Amino acid sequence: MALVKAGVVVLDCAEPEKLAGFYKELLDGEETDATANRVEIRGSEGMRLAFRRDMNATPPSWPRPENALQAHLDFVVDDLDEAERRVIGLGGRPLETKDASGPFEERGYADPAGHSFTLRRVTPTAPKQG
Repeated sequence: MALVKAGVVVLDCAEPEKLAGFYKELLDGEETDATANRVEIRGSEGMRLAFRRDMNATPPSWPRPENALQAHLDFVVDDLDEAERRVIGLGGRPLETKDASGPFEERGYADPAGHSFTLRRVTPTAPKQG
């Protein structure tokens, strides 16, 4: 019998209700639990995320070194352009990249609270080069 039955990624933020709404829409999910300081969602494919209130939370500044990367999420999508439009429409923003021209297999973004995440067209099968 497994000691741990389930796991959930928890992101600290000042406004858990607002951030949960962003990811709920992005993942086509549903809210599964909410208290005064925590909201949990489950995406349509079963991914579980929770958002915990921390009034002192500061957004990471990735890729700049001023504030270390605190968490990073990866999402696989079929259409990067369509997913990008949805992310921006929900309040996310593109992150700075070294070379922003041409098509990419992945793109980096920040959610409304500043947590970084990547949209990937396909799951990577080879080590990153360059």
